[in-house]
Amino acid sequence: MIAAAILLLSYIIGSIPSGLWIGKLFHNKDIRNYGSGNLGATNTFRVLGIKAGIVVTVMDILKGTAAVLIAYALGHESLMLVAGVVSVIGHMFPIFANFRGGKAVATSSGVILGYEPLLFVLVVLCFLIVLYLSKYVSLSSMAAGVFAVLYCIFFADDPALLIIVTLMAGFVIIRHKSNISRIKNKTEPKINWMSRK
Repeated sequence: MIAAAILLLSYIIGSIPSGLWIGKLFHNKDIRNYGSGNLGATNTFRVLGIKAGIVVTVMDILKGTAAVLIAYALGHESLMLVAGVVSVIGHMFPIFANFRGGKAVATSSGVILGYEPLLFVLVVLCFLIVLYLSKYVSLSSMAAGVFAVLYCIFFADDPALLIIVTLMAGFVIIRHKSNISRIKNKTEPKINWMSRK
Protein backbone atom coordinates (compact mmCIF):
# COMPACT_ATOMS: atom_id res chain seq x y z
CA MET A 1 0.00 0.00 0.00
CA ILE A 2 2.81 2.39 0.90
CA ALA A 3 4.64 1.46 -2.30
CA ALA A 4 1.59 2.33 -4.39
CA ALA A 5 1.22 5.62 -2.54
CA ILE A 6 4.88 6.47 -3.22
CA LEU A 7 4.46 5.84 -6.93
CA LEU A 8 1.22 7.82 -7.12
CA LEU A 9 2.81 10.74 -5.25
CA SER A 10 5.84 10.55 -7.53
CA TYR A 11 3.62 10.88 -10.59
CA ILE A 12 1.73 13.80 -9.06
CA ILE A 13 4.98 15.58 -8.19
CA GLY A 14 6.30 14.95 -11.68
CA SER A 15 3.07 16.32 -13.13
CA ILE A 16 3.59 19.76 -11.61
CA PRO A 17 3.86 21.93 -14.76
CA SER A 18 6.48 24.36 -13.50
CA GLY A 19 6.85 26.29 -16.74
CA LEU A 20 3.10 26.66 -17.18
CA TRP A 21 2.49 27.86 -13.64
CA ILE A 22 5.45 30.26 -13.52
CA GLY A 23 4.44 31.69 -16.89
CA LYS A 24 0.84 32.27 -15.90
CA LEU A 25 1.48 33.49 -12.36
CA PHE A 26 4.34 35.91 -12.98
CA HIS A 27 4.28 36.71 -16.71
CA ASN A 28 0.63 36.27 -17.68
CA LYS A 29 1.74 33.92 -20.47
CA ASP A 30 0.92 30.34 -21.35
CA ILE A 31 4.27 29.18 -22.73
CA ARG A 32 2.49 26.46 -24.67
CA ASN A 33 1.42 29.22 -27.05
CA TYR A 34 4.95 30.46 -27.68
CA GLY A 35 8.24 29.15 -28.97
CA SER A 36 8.27 25.37 -29.31
CA GLY A 37 5.09 25.07 -27.26
CA ASN A 38 6.91 22.79 -24.86
CA LEU A 39 6.47 23.10 -21.10
CA GLY A 40 10.11 22.38 -20.30
CA ALA A 41 12.92 24.61 -19.12
CA THR A 42 14.37 25.35 -22.57
CA ASN A 43 11.17 26.89 -23.86
CA THR A 44 10.79 28.76 -20.58
CA PHE A 45 14.21 30.35 -21.07
CA ARG A 46 13.29 31.36 -24.61
CA VAL A 47 9.83 32.71 -23.81
CA LEU A 48 10.09 34.06 -20.26
CA GLY A 49 13.80 34.81 -19.90
CA ILE A 50 16.77 33.77 -17.81
CA LYS A 51 15.33 34.20 -14.30
CA ALA A 52 12.16 32.24 -15.03
CA GLY A 53 14.18 29.65 -16.92
CA ILE A 54 16.47 29.06 -13.95
CA VAL A 55 13.53 28.78 -11.55
CA VAL A 56 11.74 26.26 -13.78
CA THR A 57 14.93 24.27 -14.33
CA VAL A 58 15.51 23.96 -10.59
CA MET A 59 11.86 23.06 -9.95
CA ASP A 60 11.90 20.40 -12.67
CA ILE A 61 15.15 18.91 -11.35
CA LEU A 62 13.77 18.78 -7.82
CA LYS A 63 10.68 16.88 -8.97
CA GLY A 64 12.86 13.89 -9.81
CA THR A 65 14.99 14.30 -6.70
CA ALA A 66 11.93 14.56 -4.45
CA ALA A 67 10.46 11.32 -5.78
CA VAL A 68 13.70 9.45 -5.10
CA LEU A 69 14.12 10.87 -1.61
CA ILE A 70 10.50 10.25 -0.62
CA ALA A 71 10.92 6.56 -1.40
CA TYR A 72 14.15 6.54 0.62
CA ALA A 73 12.62 8.41 3.55
CA LEU A 74 9.71 5.97 3.72
CA GLY A 75 12.05 2.99 3.88
CA HIS A 76 11.53 1.77 0.32
CA GLU A 77 15.07 2.06 -1.02
CA SER A 78 14.30 -0.52 -3.68
CA LEU A 79 11.70 1.88 -5.12
CA MET A 80 13.94 4.94 -5.31
CA LEU A 81 14.77 4.64 -9.01
CA VAL A 82 11.32 3.40 -9.96
CA ALA A 83 9.74 6.37 -8.18
CA GLY A 84 12.14 8.63 -10.05
CA VAL A 85 11.11 7.20 -13.41
CA VAL A 86 7.44 7.61 -12.50
CA SER A 87 8.09 11.28 -11.76
CA VAL A 88 9.74 11.61 -15.18
CA ILE A 89 6.65 10.05 -16.78
CA GLY A 90 4.55 12.57 -14.87
CA HIS A 91 6.74 15.37 -16.22
CA MET A 92 6.29 14.15 -19.79
CA PHE A 93 2.57 13.44 -19.42
CA PRO A 94 1.32 15.73 -16.62
CA ILE A 95 -2.23 15.27 -15.41
CA PHE A 96 -2.33 19.01 -14.57
CA ALA A 97 -1.56 20.09 -18.16
CA ASN A 98 -3.62 17.79 -20.36
CA PHE A 99 -0.76 15.28 -20.51
CA ARG A 100 1.39 17.65 -22.60
CA GLY A 101 4.66 18.05 -20.76
CA GLY A 102 8.39 18.50 -21.13
CA LYS A 103 11.13 16.42 -22.68
CA ALA A 104 12.34 14.66 -19.53
CA VAL A 105 15.78 16.26 -19.34
CA ALA A 106 15.74 18.21 -16.07
CA THR A 107 13.55 15.76 -14.15
CA SER A 108 15.69 12.81 -15.27
CA SER A 109 18.78 14.63 -14.04
CA GLY A 110 16.98 15.20 -10.75
CA VAL A 111 16.49 11.46 -10.37
CA ILE A 112 20.23 11.02 -10.82
CA LEU A 113 20.89 13.80 -8.30
CA GLY A 114 18.81 12.04 -5.68
CA TYR A 115 20.40 8.64 -6.27
CA GLU A 116 23.97 9.28 -7.47
CA PRO A 117 25.07 12.91 -6.93
CA LEU A 118 28.53 12.48 -8.48
CA LEU A 119 27.00 11.26 -11.72
CA PHE A 120 24.66 14.27 -11.66
CA VAL A 121 27.64 16.64 -11.50
CA LEU A 122 29.35 14.85 -14.39
CA VAL A 123 26.18 14.86 -16.47
CA VAL A 124 25.75 18.61 -15.94
CA LEU A 125 29.38 19.17 -16.94
CA CYS A 126 28.87 17.10 -20.09
CA PHE A 127 25.74 19.09 -20.91
CA LEU A 128 27.51 22.42 -20.45
CA ILE A 129 30.56 21.42 -22.50
CA VAL A 130 28.48 20.20 -25.45
CA LEU A 131 26.25 23.27 -25.15
CA TYR A 132 29.28 25.56 -25.25
CA LEU A 133 30.68 23.80 -28.31
CA SER A 134 27.46 23.27 -30.26
CA LYS A 135 25.02 25.93 -29.00
CA TYR A 136 22.27 23.29 -29.30
CA VAL A 137 20.35 22.62 -26.09
CA SER A 138 18.71 19.55 -27.62
CA LEU A 139 22.01 18.00 -28.70
CA SER A 140 23.52 18.75 -25.30
CA SER A 141 20.59 17.06 -23.55
CA MET A 142 20.90 13.91 -25.64
CA ALA A 143 24.68 13.84 -25.27
CA ALA A 144 24.33 14.08 -21.50
CA GLY A 145 21.93 11.15 -21.54
CA VAL A 146 24.30 9.02 -23.58
CA PHE A 147 27.19 10.01 -21.31
CA ALA A 148 25.20 8.89 -18.27
CA VAL A 149 24.60 5.48 -19.85
CA LEU A 150 28.28 5.06 -20.72
CA TYR A 151 29.31 6.09 -17.23
CA CYS A 152 27.03 3.46 -15.71
CA ILE A 153 28.37 0.79 -18.07
CA PHE A 154 32.03 1.43 -17.33
CA PHE A 155 32.16 2.91 -13.84
CA ALA A 156 29.01 2.10 -11.85
CA ASP A 157 28.55 -1.36 -10.41
CA ASP A 158 24.79 -0.92 -10.19
CA PRO A 159 22.65 -2.79 -12.75
CA ALA A 160 19.47 -1.09 -11.56
CA LEU A 161 20.99 2.35 -12.11
CA LEU A 162 22.15 1.33 -15.59
CA ILE A 163 18.67 0.12 -16.52
CA ILE A 164 16.94 3.25 -15.26
CA VAL A 165 19.49 5.65 -16.73
CA THR A 166 19.23 3.88 -20.09
CA LEU A 167 15.44 4.15 -19.92
CA MET A 168 15.56 7.85 -19.10
CA ALA A 169 18.12 8.52 -21.83
CA GLY A 170 15.76 6.74 -24.21
CA PHE A 171 12.93 9.03 -23.10
CA VAL A 172 15.10 12.08 -23.74
CA ILE A 173 16.15 10.96 -27.22
CA ILE A 174 12.63 9.96 -28.27
CA ARG A 175 11.21 13.24 -27.01
CA HIS A 176 13.81 15.07 -29.10
CA LYS A 177 12.93 13.29 -32.34
CA SER A 178 11.84 16.50 -34.07
CA ASN A 179 14.97 18.28 -32.81
CA ILE A 180 17.16 15.58 -34.37
CA SER A 181 15.52 16.20 -37.73
CA ARG A 182 16.05 19.95 -37.39
CA ILE A 183 19.70 19.47 -36.44
CA LYS A 184 20.20 17.36 -39.56
CA ASN A 185 18.48 20.03 -41.67
CA LYS A 186 20.38 22.80 -39.89
CA THR A 187 17.15 24.49 -38.87
CA GLU A 188 17.42 23.82 -35.13
CA PRO A 189 17.71 27.15 -33.27
CA LYS A 190 20.94 27.76 -31.38
CA ILE A 191 21.07 29.55 -28.05
CA ASN A 192 22.02 33.18 -27.91
CA TRP A 193 24.59 33.51 -25.12
CA MET A 194 24.14 37.27 -24.95
CA SER A 195 20.34 37.29 -24.65
CA ARG A 196 18.90 38.93 -21.56
CA LYS A 197 15.32 39.37 -20.39
